[in-house]
Amino acid sequence: MKKDIHPAEYRQVIFEDVTAGKRFLVGSTIETSRTDKWEDGKEYPLFQIEISSASHPFYTGHSKTIDTAGRVEKFRARAAAKKPKGKK
Repeated sequence: MKKDIHPAEYRQVIFEDVTAGKRFLVGSTIETSRTDKWEDGKEYPLFQIEISSASHPFYTGHSKTIDTAGRVEKFRARAAAKKPKGKK
């Protein structure tokens, strides 16, 4: 590997998919505030994500709605409010 091409903050980070429960150990410069132990017993920075290849429908072949911010309910409420009411 060439020297001095990676930023100083480059290190191994655990990315945890909270939807699927899978974890990946990847080199990254992302800032984290949490740490956790990996399978090798060492402690690494931890970053939680909502979607990864372990939970994305393109990779899994299973379609499911992942809605952590309530977007689906907000859309349905707006759609119901916009429906034309019956004629009187």
